[in-house]
Amino acid sequence: MNKKTIYNLLLSVAIILTSIWFYIYKYETLQYFDKKFVDVMFKIRGEKKASDDILIVDIDERSLKELGQWPWQRYKMAKILENLTKAEVGIIGLDIVFAEPDNSSPLKVLKELGIKTKNPPDFDKILALAIGSSPTIAGYVFGFDKVFTSGTTPQIPAIFIEKNLPQNGNFLLEASSITLNIPIIQDSAYSSGFFNTFPDNDGIVRSVPLLIKYNDEVFPSLSLEMIRAALGVSKVFINYSQTGIESINIGDLTIPTDRHGRLFVNYKGKSKSFSYLSAVDIYNNNFDKDLVKGKIILVGTSALGLLDLRATPFESTFAGVEVHANAIDNIINKDFIYRPDWAEAVDIFVIIVSGAILAIIFTFAPALFLALFSFLVFGIFFLFIYYMLFYEGIILNTIFPLVTMVTLFATSMIINYFFETKQKELIKDKFSKKVSPAVVEDLLKHASSNTLEIREKEITIFFSDIRGFTSISEKIGSPKKLIELLNRYMTPMVEVIIKYHGTIDKFIGDAIMAYWNAPNDLKNHQDNAIMCAIDQIKRLKKLNVQLQNEKLPIINIGIGIHTGIATVGEMGSEGRSDYTVIGDNVNLASRLEGLNKYYGSHIIISEHTYKDLKNEYAIRELDTVRVKGKEHPVKIYEVLGSVDSRIDKEIKLYNAALGLYKNSDFVEAKKLFVKLYESDNLKLYDIYIKRCAELIKNPPKKFEGIYEFTTK
Repeated sequence: MNKKTIYNLLLSVAIILTSIWFYIYKYETLQYFDKKFVDVMFKIRGEKKASDDILIVDIDERSLKELGQWPWQRYKMAKILENLTKAEVGIIGLDIVFAEPDNSSPLKVLKELGIKTKNPPDFDKILALAIGSSPTIAGYVFGFDKVFTSGTTPQIPAIFIEKNLPQNGNFLLEASSITLNIPIIQDSAYSSGFFNTFPDNDGIVRSVPLLIKYNDEVFPSLSLEMIRAALGVSKVFINYSQTGIESINIGDLTIPTDRHGRLFVNYKGKSKSFSYLSAVDIYNNNFDKDLVKGKIILVGTSALGLLDLRATPFESTFAGVEVHANAIDNIINKDFIYRPDWAEAVDIFVIIVSGAILAIIFTFAPALFLALFSFLVFGIFFLFIYYMLFYEGIILNTIFPLVTMVTLFATSMIINYFFETKQKELIKDKFSKKVSPAVVEDLLKHASSNTLEIREKEITIFFSDIRGFTSISEKIGSPKKLIELLNRYMTPMVEVIIKYHGTIDKFIGDAIMAYWNAPNDLKNHQDNAIMCAIDQIKRLKKLNVQLQNEKLPIINIGIGIHTGIATVGEMGSEGRSDYTVIGDNVNLASRLEGLNKYYGSHIIISEHTYKDLKNEYAIRELDTVRVKGKEHPVKIYEVLGSVDSRIDKEIKLYNAALGLYKNSDFVEAKKLFVKLYESDNLKLYDIYIKRCAELIKNPPKKFEGIYEFTTK
């Protein structure tokens, strides 16, 4: 192990362990940046469609202009609720608290003036009656000063059961005071919920409490109570672990929360993501009744003067009522984002894995590629965090892994600056005469690995050969022109092999030997070899057009492809060696190439290559053969090219004929092969016609369908 490797590994381990220590003991130091990173990912994700089942009745600037300044006379709010109820809304939530009597109520004004009038209007009572006769959940707020006070508590028609509550453990937020609606309004509502929101230290509202404790009782938020009431559930379960609250159950609905019972809001986007209806239009009964029928309605304000604006990851001025709309949307659509108990273990695991991957890259990759690989790891890390956040709904820490990776990157760049240049020159001097340039480059990328060591590996082997090359040589006559022709043929063939990530092993006269999946691993190497062969045949057709125009002999080739285990590595004498492949499977690939002469085909592949193909091609089974020098038979296939509907009918008829042949029905098989030959007089069909005729004449006792070749 060289000094560079030792330094990189030791420093990487030290950096990773330091990061873990800071994560465990100094988590809060970087939490601010972590939250900001999550905000950035929200903006990258962009807008998502909000639920059409949630609408906001907005006390907006137009409503204030037409109906007067806030607070309105209570009868106006009553009329809004009555019109919504007549439109058959599902449920209404008030993001408003009516904490004081309506001073404009005629009953109150006349009483103060000492004027006695029979049954003067009481605006508070009018609103109370409207709330009582509508599916309305009232709103209120808790106070959180240091001095705890007791007071009247709202009546919630539900039981809150705390399961597995740890001893001496209270994780719910505890309020010290409460601001309710005036009694006549509070008591008229079926139920009520608090609408407190708590921004983080930077002023951004990222989560909302679903439950708050007051006077040793548990109370639900407005959004939670609206959902509970809509579901008609009377019991709410609060599920604890040793570290705090895990989730809240309402019937079959499980809501994951943080340890304090807060829901991380998965915002749909900027303000007005949900449908807004102006309150004045509801008051004037000037709205589409079908739009609100059966829907969840939140009544709140976006008017600047009423100061119910919040900052969210998307923008700094966001209506508070829409925060609750987002929370309800998250719950009813189970579109949650949360941080489970096991997230800390995953965070540490991510620090270790991301750090280890970068450490490996920094230790073994050349300096020129460090930045590329590093950005790739950073990109994968970001995609992983993004995927976990928005597809799995899991909040993971981002800053500690990022700091770890950035520190590793900076440290490794410094180390590589001193070691990389000298090491690359040493490797080039040592191996440039022993292996091909491609292998040298691979070795430089993995300078300390066992790239050149001899080992067994599955590869796909390729052989191609020019048919009738001796005849072509005789026609051309001139050796110089023959070499020129051969170069014109070899150049595009080599380009195609490289295009499909193959490694050229050697040129054997007019033949080419190549392979895939060595020295580097290559996913779907069988497909790459097949696509290479198809592309070569296409390019050869174009070349032949040029040769024909130049009155030169055209070139016809055969290609054999086989997949199997071979011995790969640097082989040869002590003074002269090369990276190559040997083995029985290499010989079989060579034999398959030769079979093209017999069948009149261009591309033959073995069953071992065929079975692992991922893409679709026009392929037909040729035969089951036992080639010379091989004991076991192998099924072979002809690759006709890319998928082509024009030859699909012919292949189906051929497959039917081959099936009859395999089942020893030689008479019927021959009929189909004759039919095929009449439409396209291929050598393959003629072969099977003659075979069938011979087998009809001399029926075998036991037909195995294996054709044995006695020559190469």
